Amino acid sequence: MTGAGGLGIVVSRPGAATSVVDLLSGHTRPAYGELRVLGEDLTTAGGRAAVRRHVGIARRHDGLQAPFRVRGLVEHAARRAGIPARVRHLLAAAILDRLSLTPWAEVPVRSAPDMVGRRARLAAAAVHEPALLLIDGLLDGLSARDTAELAECIRDLGREMAIIATGCDARALALICDEMLTFADGILVGEATADRPVWHLP
Repeated sequence: MTGAGGLGIVVSRPGAATSVVDLLSGHTRPAYGELRVLGEDLTTAGGRAAVRRHVGIARRHDGLQAPFRVRGLVEHAARRAGIPARVRHLLAAAILDRLSLTPWAEVPVRSAPDMVGRRARLAAAAVHEPALLLIDGLLDGLSARDTAELAECIRDLGREMAIIATGCDARALALICDEMLTFADGILVGEATADRPVWHLP
């Protein structure tokens, strides 16, 4: 995949979206065939480790959020990504401001409004400025207004990093992805591009 706008992968159930993200992020080994992401071979342990260092994952649900305040969640993600302490706080502050989260910085994520929690998880995924941002169902289950607001945040980040978004809501994914694939039970059933019969991930 090249160019701005991102790739949307529409799936029939949330669990399938998570499986796709786990595969593309190097957390799961391909069961067969060959898959390259960011130039790395995901059939090898070294390739999967290399990809994990350069991706960010924003999930609709993430168990890591429970013990953290919004700022703490983002700084924890920066720490896990290996960002040095001397710049960790600056990067966290910058992404919080960019996603309009500064007023919510000291609010526990689990007690924050749903949209704040989703934006906090997006900030945590993007704080280390990954080469590839993976969206796992983050736009599912929102009102039209909230979908448009969160989609605008994701598209803004997409100016600086490649985006692959998965989810069950095709209309929501179309707000952030210029090209779409639709799968049902693991079978490709739809393609929203006519000029790219072969996909090359970033």
